Amino acid sequence: MHGPISDSIPDPLADPLAGTQAGTALRTSRYRVSGMDCGSCAAKIETALRRVPGIHEVRVSVPAGTVTVSHESMLGADAVVRPLTALGYGAIPAEPVAEAGSASCGGGCGGAEAQPHSHAHSHDHSHGHSHSHSHGHDDVSEAPWWRGRKARLTLAAGAALAAATALGLLVPAAEPWAFPLALLVGLVPVARRALAAARAGTPFSIEMLMTVAAIGALLIGAVEEAATVLVLFLVGELLEGVAAGRARAGIRGLTALVPDTALLEQDGGAPHPVPAAGLAVGSIILVRPGDRVAADGVVLSGRSAVDESPVTGESVPKPKAEGDEVFAGTINADGALRVRVTAAARDNTIARIVRLVEEAQASKAPTERLIDRFARFYTPGIVGVAALVAVVPPLLSGGDWTEWIYRALAVLLIGCPCALVISTPAAIAAGLSNGARRGLLLKGGAVLEALGGITTVAFDKTGTLTEGKPRVTDLIPLLGSEAELLADAAALEAGSSHPLARAILAAAAERGIAPPAAGEVTALPGAGLTGKVDGRLVALLSPQAAASSLSAAQADQAAAFAEAGKTVSVLLVDGIPTGLIAMRDEPRPDARSGIAALERAGIRSLMVTGDNARTAGAVAGMLGMAAHAELLPDDKLRIVRDLQAQGQRVAKVGDGINDAPALAAADVGIAMGGGTDVALETADAAILHGRVGDVAALVALSRRTMANIRQNIALALGLKAVFLLTTVLGVTGLWPAILADTGATVLVTANALRLLSVRP
Repeated sequence: MHGPISDSIPDPLADPLAGTQAGTALRTSRYRVSGMDCGSCAAKIETALRRVPGIHEVRVSVPAGTVTVSHESMLGADAVVRPLTALGYGAIPAEPVAEAGSASCGGGCGGAEAQPHSHAHSHDHSHGHSHSHSHGHDDVSEAPWWRGRKARLTLAAGAALAAATALGLLVPAAEPWAFPLALLVGLVPVARRALAAARAGTPFSIEMLMTVAAIGALLIGAVEEAATVLVLFLVGELLEGVAAGRARAGIRGLTALVPDTALLEQDGGAPHPVPAAGLAVGSIILVRPGDRVAADGVVLSGRSAVDESPVTGESVPKPKAEGDEVFAGTINADGALRVRVTAAARDNTIARIVRLVEEAQASKAPTERLIDRFARFYTPGIVGVAALVAVVPPLLSGGDWTEWIYRALAVLLIGCPCALVISTPAAIAAGLSNGARRGLLLKGGAVLEALGGITTVAFDKTGTLTEGKPRVTDLIPLLGSEAELLADAAALEAGSSHPLARAILAAAAERGIAPPAAGEVTALPGAGLTGKVDGRLVALLSPQAAASSLSAAQADQAAAFAEAGKTVSVLLVDGIPTGLIAMRDEPRPDARSGIAALERAGIRSLMVTGDNARTAGAVAGMLGMAAHAELLPDDKLRIVRDLQAQGQRVAKVGDGINDAPALAAADVGIAMGGGTDVALETADAAILHGRVGDVAALVALSRRTMANIRQNIALALGLKAVFLLTTVLGVTGLWPAILADTGATVLVTANALRLLSVRP
């Protein structure tokens, strides 16, 4: 479950032992495949590729439209593309992902598919292809669904049926041969793919069921009905492809957020447009008001507000100034910014999100694996039932052979498992895409499924429940004003990068206070700072270092602040205390409401932190949760293990290196977006914009997705059960059978697509 969530692509198929035993290196490569619109497509592809010598593992992602194979290094791309083409799918290879057996391929991996504007990453799979895959390589391209070969085949079959109907009415003598010809227009491509799938190891494909049903109807004289059913089948497949394409385009649409060009500053000249995909790390770009940011970077100069909603889901624009980070795809509002690029196009935030979600969609959830196993026995079982329906009544009760063969053919069509097989991956893919668009990143369906069962969430404190940086909370002037107190303290701290110094300088800046210049500034180890400000001797000391200068009341005030978990500094001017400054790493603005949301969901929260007990207790008291403080990484791991031993399902939320062991051990590890690379790589999920409330949003997304899956399974099996019964009883025939099959698939996909637009 655990794998990288940073700028490297995990190699989920790598086997460290494979290849080494035989002396053959393995590689992992990815292919973009068009025409995959349901689980049966994936099953056919996986079965066919596993039979290719030299291929060790295959992973198919229908939502992402990709096939990832672990293969011997000498195996050429044609060995993978050829069987896919034989099955009727379009395929193009991308660059190799990684050497098998490596833990990570580093920031340069991903190849063409990782680049937002590369051909291998940008094609749109929304062009209505499904089981009937009448397209070749040229279909792996950006094209609307109505221009695909599948759409053309459906139109041709429909036109042939219309022509046969008209000809039969005008020239009745032509009817016996007109409808068989119309049937063949659609049947021949479907039958060819059915045979290819059978040769590749999938004899019970939907194409085979459709072919047998159509030929059977032809033999018993139901030719007109067979031709009509085939056209309905192709129309239904086209609708399935459009629906699946919408789900696939949901996350792919993120790549369009990154502009094609950027204004590059070079050699002191005027900024000139260059392709954004070619920007190198360290390049300087100009982002004008109204422009989208072309790359991840750091602001060198300028001030503006930036709309980060495309990346983080946060609707309020954030102010940006020198030193602040900006993300590719975000929108600059009202001021020009000069930005130094910190990530290449294939490694920017948008590309990483897309890559992560595609990898996550390739990871099957437990429910999906269960449905896949069930489908392996379900389809042959339906074929057996159809055979019994065709043979048993005529033999035992003297029923009409034609009538019962007709009913058996309808049973075959009803028995297609597509709606059942796609019920789970369609919902999982929509849930993952919905989360990614809101800054909730998950590493797979198993993680999404597990989140709904969480009973306890263990939070780190610093940087997770709190903002991760101290802020000035109290200013107590003993002589003079707050402004004078801040000005003198800021003067001493002006050259320091200590977190407490930054807190004081930030407080002064917020109040518009320009600190005077300080001279002869000297650091007193373990005590504070001293210096000359406007000819006065100014010192900023800890309460312990200043104890001899404080009155009893002043010392009590400092102690009260410390008891509340705050760090206190005492300002002395010429040896006389002039004020107290209290600072603390404050809870995130939504921390209390986020904990309350988890409580409403029936989930207990607790704090596990390495901070001192007094500070941890103060923050935990503000948030209404229990606290475990002064913990080492092993202690955090032990607490997670103890909770699991008590039967709790634990989610661990953290952002630091010391959280990594507990993140890995928890049922679900969640990294805050601003966390360290180690935390991000160890976790199962990440909250991109670091809101505590998004933990509850993740749980809600999981529960909503699982409810959607249950609805889909009930819909798929319920419709089939009803029509199976009515068909055996002779109430419904071939037309309702194909409508039941295709209709169930379309309904299941449409229900899953509802998850794309749901917000908490």
